[in-house]
Amino acid sequence: MTRPRLRDLGIVIGRHPTGPLNAITDIEGVRIGHATLVRESPTVVRTGVTAIWPRDGIWDDYCFAGFHSFNGFGEMTGTIWLAEQGLLGAPIGLTNTYAIGAAHEAICRYAVDRGIPQAFHLPVVAETWDGWLSDAETFPVTVDLAREAIDAAKPGPVAEGNVGGGTGMITHEFKGGIGTASREVETPAGRYRVGALVQSNYGRRYSLTVAGVPVGEAIGPDRVPSDGFGASTDPKSSIIVVLATDAPLIPIQCQRLARRATVGLARVGGIGNNGSGDIFLAFSTANHVRQPDKASEVRTLQLEAMTELFEGAAEATEEAILNALVAAETMTGYKGRVVHALPHDLLLETMARYGRGPGTGRAGR
Repeated sequence: MTRPRLRDLGIVIGRHPTGPLNAITDIEGVRIGHATLVRESPTVVRTGVTAIWPRDGIWDDYCFAGFHSFNGFGEMTGTIWLAEQGLLGAPIGLTNTYAIGAAHEAICRYAVDRGIPQAFHLPVVAETWDGWLSDAETFPVTVDLAREAIDAAKPGPVAEGNVGGGTGMITHEFKGGIGTASREVETPAGRYRVGALVQSNYGRRYSLTVAGVPVGEAIGPDRVPSDGFGASTDPKSSIIVVLATDAPLIPIQCQRLARRATVGLARVGGIGNNGSGDIFLAFSTANHVRQPDKASEVRTLQLEAMTELFEGAAEATEEAILNALVAAETMTGYKGRVVHALPHDLLLETMARYGRGPGTGRAGR
């Protein structure tokens, strides 16, 4: 049964309208694929891979892109080359910490098997740690599983919660995972879209905030157990945010846009703790940088038009994280550990107590 999204519960985030799907796939050409691995033997596994195709033909029709590391206790491959040239020329992979190699190899093999005319392949693959719910040390993610995610990519609605790379992830001591959202913004240069997809696996219960409401304080471990996950003073935790836009941005502007994911993360309660890998990437589909050695015409958004795009990125990131929380389901995993979903009834009860949500006249911020 499909779980509702945040807006299905009557909670609205931000002031800008969403795209038709309220998903990163509202950016034309973007496709998302998941491969999910849940098994009980020979050991308990709750993991997977999510693939993001920036557009068809990405292998020789590059996108401008940029990244930002808010807190760097994590990995996103390909960023040195991305910083050097500002171009994205392959699908992006999201998975668990120990599966970076398998997902990276899968993308490279996909390209080699098809004779993609690139001199070499340095794809972007990012990770968060799912070892609380999954026996990560058995290295369950294979190249074949990662290839499934690449092959499964499609436009349209995006599955959220316990799927793909988000299968075993935890957010604010509730079940987390994959989430997405989008915004349409009106700028002096025209109307554009920005979409976010998150693999959310960070945060303490007490800091969870929804539309300004201290939900984590109201729904503490005394009401919904955290099963010891938050007992550490600095738990392993991370979030990957991928932003896509159809606004014409050059690499430095993509880098600036990526930084604004930090604002959305902070609104939900993320602080970038010492043990967190909070790494963000943004790409623009507006320009077509042809390969190899084909002339390309480049457009760019004037600086004055960036502010609305920044705001849209922050709102989309915030709502994508909350969509991951709302969509995720309670999961029992490795060593019998249980991570509970955010209860929708308690969420709505808390929002109403603060004059937010359905029936209050103030659905959100």
